[in-house]
Amino acid sequence: MFEQAFKNIDDVLWKEDGCTTELDYTEQTSWLLFLKYLDGLEQDKATEAALNGKKYSYILDKPYRWETWAAPKSKDGKLDHNKAMTGDDLCDFVNQKLFPHLHGFKQQASGPNTIEYKIGEIFGEIKNKIQSGYNLREIIDHVDELRFRSQTEKHELSHLYETKIKNMGNAGRNGGEYYTPRPLIRAMIAVTKPQLGETIYDGACGSAGFLCESFDYLRAQNPKRTTAQDKTLQERTFYGKEKKSLAYVIAIMNLILHGIEAPNLIHTNTLSENLADIQDKDRYDVVLANPPFGGKERAEVQQNFPIRTGETAFLFLQHFIKILKAGGRGAVVIKNTFLSNTDNASMSLRKLLLESCNLHTVLDCPGGTFLGAGVKTVVLFFEKGRPTRNIWYYQLVPSTSSGQARSLGKTNPLNDDDLAEFVKLAASRTSATGVMAPAGPETPKSWNVDVSKTLGTAEVDLSVKNPNGGEEVNHRSPKEIMAEIAALDVASAQVLAGIKKLL
Repeated sequence: MFEQAFKNIDDVLWKEDGCTTELDYTEQTSWLLFLKYLDGLEQDKATEAALNGKKYSYILDKPYRWETWAAPKSKDGKLDHNKAMTGDDLCDFVNQKLFPHLHGFKQQASGPNTIEYKIGEIFGEIKNKIQSGYNLREIIDHVDELRFRSQTEKHELSHLYETKIKNMGNAGRNGGEYYTPRPLIRAMIAVTKPQLGETIYDGACGSAGFLCESFDYLRAQNPKRTTAQDKTLQERTFYGKEKKSLAYVIAIMNLILHGIEAPNLIHTNTLSENLADIQDKDRYDVVLANPPFGGKERAEVQQNFPIRTGETAFLFLQHFIKILKAGGRGAVVIKNTFLSNTDNASMSLRKLLLESCNLHTVLDCPGGTFLGAGVKTVVLFFEKGRPTRNIWYYQLVPSTSSGQARSLGKTNPLNDDDLAEFVKLAASRTSATGVMAPAGPETPKSWNVDVSKTLGTAEVDLSVKNPNGGEEVNHRSPKEIMAEIAALDVASAQVLAGIKKLL
């Protein structure tokens, strides 16, 4: 229904000098989508108020509403070209009036969880990069074709937006920073099993993939919800923090498209919080996250943590352990060297995790799970409140429909079928009463390690060592190799075309 409109928007942005990457495309599409969504939300609320004999108080003053500046309509419902701005007039209005006005909402908002605060935060962080007012007019006309009224419309828009985020993540070498493969997220959620009424947190939320998928999971698990339960889902279930401006804006838009009107997202550096300041009221039932790894934090940030290290992911793991409630559950992606590194920080952090949490499962992910990340990763599944005695390892080896192992790559990404056996085996550990067996099922891809005897030792090596022979060496077929080469050739041609335009 809306796929062509998204393609048309990208085509115009491709011609725009101020937008040169997939990141720019997604950012500029996001702020326009947000304002179009806000217009639809306000119209719906105004209609609802009128049916109840009440008057609706609009968030935006009339000159700044979409229907006034972006898409004024004539009596026949078509764009009124006499009132619609274009060219320099449109750019001047957007840059000098609209953005400053919307940014001012942050100071007026009653709190960070209001839609007014989100408006102010978004338009204080991003800039309009569309320099041509004629291109901007063309993009606005395409955005105006989109509708957010029905669930079917929202579902399609959220799917198309997820595709944009995926393309953005795949565009650069730091793809995992913006996009965690959705099949992996869904598997992490399925094993962690969040329940309606629990709080779910991601302190490095990126594009909010974990929160969006958790929202879909809880709705599917509870199809017959009450109005009160829906209100809980909307307002008191999903919480996130994000440091980077672009990711924050995309996360807000992603959650809105999935159906959460005023997401509980805070634009902040999570690691700037002192762990000693976290109290019971600040804690959550479930943590789901893929924190950035390989980054370096300044000395003053490291002061907030008992185990001081410049490795961003290790600081995040300390934060997640601290912010979980007693009995709370976590599933966190981390690079696999964490399991075996012999530096003091790694060994101390492993000991902290094993002593304060039951690290019951480690999922070993193959290379290529995160496109462009360049490192192998594992997923740690743990429950806070009692020490680890046994760890169940599962070595993920993706296969073809015929059962042969296959390598992951841009043309051959991770899918839900790859993780189906892991999810099924993990579920088999839990009884009907919810009690988890100490050990997991043993298969050629899975095994158990008793760590109770080594818990007191200094090193506590947790590295993945499959006693059943390990991961098979997989040689791709010539057909797979040629398909990837062809895809890379197309991507190279697009990059060269963009460079030629700049010359």
